[in-house]
Amino acid sequence: MSWRMPAETDPHERLWMAWPSGGYTLGETDEDAHESRAAWAAVAHAARRYEPVTMVVRPDDRGIAEAYLDPRVDLLEAALDDAWMRDMGPSFVLGGTPEGPARLGAVDWVFNGWGQQDWASWEDDARIGGTVAEAAGAELLPSSLVNEGGGIQVDGRGTVLLTETVQLDPGRNPGATKAQVEAELERTIGARHAVWLPRGLTRDSERFGTRGHVDLVAAIPSPGTLLVHVQHSPEHPDHEVTGQILEALHASRTADGTPWTIIEVPAPAQLHDDEGWVDWSYINHVAVNGGLVACTFNDPHDEKALRLLADAYRGRHVSAVDARVIFSRGGGIHCITQQQPATPAHA
Repeated sequence: MSWRMPAETDPHERLWMAWPSGGYTLGETDEDAHESRAAWAAVAHAARRYEPVTMVVRPDDRGIAEAYLDPRVDLLEAALDDAWMRDMGPSFVLGGTPEGPARLGAVDWVFNGWGQQDWASWEDDARIGGTVAEAAGAELLPSSLVNEGGGIQVDGRGTVLLTETVQLDPGRNPGATKAQVEAELERTIGARHAVWLPRGLTRDSERFGTRGHVDLVAAIPSPGTLLVHVQHSPEHPDHEVTGQILEALHASRTADGTPWTIIEVPAPAQLHDDEGWVDWSYINHVAVNGGLVACTFNDPHDEKALRLLADAYRGRHVSAVDARVIFSRGGGIHCITQQQPATPAHA
């Protein structure tokens, strides 16, 4: 059996999310908690216009979730530490043989709190991959690789983007080589060509970040095309970082050996928040059936970014959600969602 992770733009069966339930995700006050719940609900409602959405929720929080969510959002009860479904959940794949129908698989990466971060807890989140796989009716594909869904981007044709500071992180996979990581990605998601980026954004590389997730810096809207986060202000340290990333991507190729068409997406104009340099990124969107759920920041660059996304995802309706609250908790729209591809029988 060979497995392949489809492009995010391929048809979906549904979108998976997890309800914010405690800790820093909810914040310190009732107002903070309301902001988080409302932000997660806004993403769920935007996505639900296009495809089914399932929200994993702690049993004790079911009533709270029902108060915020449209009843058309399905709920699945399970124990949770956190609310970043992209990272703790499985990466869905499709597999099959010439003699049989396509099958749905779910790669269950080892999740250890983004490299055993001292502020993270993950005992419950580490089991969510199996929980979601069972609920989706997918074949569970265990992996020994410590990895998160936000740490990879695929084109569905054998190319995977990833960063040296994530999969080679000593807190995740001590002593691992690129060859070993690539072999496991080929086995699990069918990636036959890896494009390694040197690092991620500045804030995401600090104490409360992921140490460099690729889904803040690059997305693949169609085969051979990249959307790339670019910080134009020399005041922001990401000006140099995104320059390095662009250089690496211009030097890379797809699995088919062709150079990328690169579309630069400018970072928001705002450079700081109360915690320091922002890592706000329009790249952290999620494609859904016939649409796109995109981040906005009440920023002067929002309109231009949404136009670039609409052009790149031609034929899809772009739904904008203010993502400032989500980013203040540590991620974006892509980080809190995980797509389940449709099998050909359901596509």
